[in-house]
Amino acid sequence: MHTPGRCFISIFEDEVHHTISSSKLFFPGEKVAIGASGGKDSTVLASVLKTLNERHNYGLDLVLLSIDEGIKGYRDDSLETVKWNAIQYEMPLKVVGYDELYGWTMDQVVETIGKKGNCTYCGVFRRQALDRGAKMLGIKHVVTGHNADDVAETILMNLLRGDLARLSRSTSIVTGDATSDVKRSKPLKYSYEKEIVLYAYHKKLDYFSTECIYSPEAFRGSARSLIKNLERVRPTAILDIVRSGEDMARLVPVNTAKSCACKGDVAPAVVAAEEDGLGGCGSSNGRSSGNEMAAMEKQLRQNEAAEGLEVDVSKQMLPQAQRDKENVKTLPIRGVSANPKILGKQTLGNCERCGYMSSQAICQACMLLEGLNKNRPQIQI
Repeated sequence: MHTPGRCFISIFEDEVHHTISSSKLFFPGEKVAIGASGGKDSTVLASVLKTLNERHNYGLDLVLLSIDEGIKGYRDDSLETVKWNAIQYEMPLKVVGYDELYGWTMDQVVETIGKKGNCTYCGVFRRQALDRGAKMLGIKHVVTGHNADDVAETILMNLLRGDLARLSRSTSIVTGDATSDVKRSKPLKYSYEKEIVLYAYHKKLDYFSTECIYSPEAFRGSARSLIKNLERVRPTAILDIVRSGEDMARLVPVNTAKSCACKGDVAPAVVAAEEDGLGGCGSSNGRSSGNEMAAMEKQLRQNEAAEGLEVDVSKQMLPQAQRDKENVKTLPIRGVSANPKILGKQTLGNCERCGYMSSQAICQACMLLEGLNKNRPQIQI
């Protein structure tokens, strides 16, 4: 007789296997790096991939790849969990540090720039560090423990920022292809965070549960709180957002146009005012005399009263089909320019400084490092 825990483990593993097989994430003999942080997501991912690899004969060569951001009291402790996982799952482990790659630890970055905005630096550095670590190992495929909650948060963040161009990448289960230096995939994309916690509990997995000491300042935390509130009202909200994001991503064209019809670049002062809730496009700085709505309603009532007295004699002479066609008016979309500027498709190349793949001459990591190095205190000899 199966216990509820065993039944849950079996169903969870079958669902992850279905995601992997239906999306054709792997091929036999492929060497795959698991992005391991020591947290519940990456620990469950490593455990379930080891199980499914043996059960369904994927033929994968699995390796743990961990990034040391240099956060004392957090990452140094979680790395001990990763090392123990490597022994438990009998997988090789590679650790790559920010100090080794960039000459900076996250503790040093936060000390320089403060807590606000530090997740931007860490996100850019971490993504590049995973790819660089994979290249050191001669691996072209990295899997990460992003779950359905993570994907829903990313979709919501892109919508709140009005960044539809990123929807395709954020909703895709695989980013990159055979021509990329390193491709990524998310085998746990359709797994709820609650399911991952339950799987770790029933399998008695060892993982590190302390949250990053710098993450409470992140924008993602706000999106997470909003989604959790939505889930209380609608239990299927997370997967609903994921599915909606996938549908919207298919509708977003390769070349996207600017949605705002304002001419010229927006000044920083205007951006700050909009963030404070003052003004915006076409709002005249958010100020009004207070009687515009009453005047508009009065004018509409007068127009409606007069409309019945107006007759266009010339249209009475036209066939009914033509009259119906002429009565249809095409109105311009508010806020969209008549001649929108089309943004060309990005071309992937390599950074002129570090050689990392980038659509710009200088990659984001090098740009961030340039600013950090300018603010680095000079050591007096």
